[in-house]
Amino acid sequence: MSIPATMRALQQTSLNGPQDMCLITDAPVPVPGQGEVLIRVTAAGVNFADISKARGTFLDGPRSPYLAGFEAAGEVVAVGEAVTGPQPGARVVGVGTGAFAEYMVLPAAAAVPVPSGWTEQQALGLVVNWPTALAALKPLGGIAAGQVVLIHAAAGGTGQAAVRIAKHYGATVIATASPGKHETVRALGADHVLDSLGGDLAAEVTELTGGSGVDVVLESAGGATFAASLAAARRVTGRVVVYGVAGGEAPITNWELVYKHQVHLIGLNIGVLIQAAPQIFGELMGELSALIAAGVLAPSRPTVYELADGPKALMELEARATVGKLALLP
Repeated sequence: MSIPATMRALQQTSLNGPQDMCLITDAPVPVPGQGEVLIRVTAAGVNFADISKARGTFLDGPRSPYLAGFEAAGEVVAVGEAVTGPQPGARVVGVGTGAFAEYMVLPAAAAVPVPSGWTEQQALGLVVNWPTALAALKPLGGIAAGQVVLIHAAAGGTGQAAVRIAKHYGATVIATASPGKHETVRALGADHVLDSLGGDLAAEVTELTGGSGVDVVLESAGGATFAASLAAARRVTGRVVVYGVAGGEAPITNWELVYKHQVHLIGLNIGVLIQAAPQIFGELMGELSALIAAGVLAPSRPTVYELADGPKALMELEARATVGKLALLP
């Protein structure tokens, strides 16, 4: 197929938020360099990190103006030098820069094949949400059968995967979500679903666990919820894995760790994990493949938006008005 010189893409024009993202029609189509492949994007994943970048709170994030998005799936249409992996015609999903566009360059080594029988839309999350959930639960959270895990934002893309994985490994799941999303979370297998918008979460978790607290907390909410997560964790052995800051920053001091919250506090950024611990990431992806083969993680259809509606999708995600994975269709 012929590759055009320019393409449609979403450009972030400021660091004031996704409302300043606009559709352009003359973005240059990128050229794959050594070890890279060019894909024709058929579906791009929408993530909270896109919001952090648009608001300038993502560490070492891009400066505006920039082409937005980083997760995409599609068909390989060209390859750079020294590429022995996916060839033109292959369907892959991966992470790069400028995913909210018609074409995108991916590192060939990190381009994951779309599973047989899956659409590109269904493969979104395979390299972002699902590895994040598994990393938080297993190598970092150390979840084991019989333990109790608290999963915040359980109706989101990462949260839904975390509920399924935790139940598969024999954990009791306490999940949080806004009231309109409770049935969705219960259907995933959560044992208890709490209101993320009201009530005293720490007190409710303490009551559910007979005063002992939970073994693992998957903390992506941030803000005021962070304090509840610390208070809900089991003293001394409880692990709080922090992988999101959707509700804003939440500080903790060394005094609090000594005298108030004697817990294991663990930070997770899946991009850093991939770079700093590639062996662990490789093991994660192998385990994910086994979970998919066993039917624990099955493809689901994301909520889709047209490319031009990307700002709307991001603002709805930021307002916590969405359920599950979101996708943009170029």
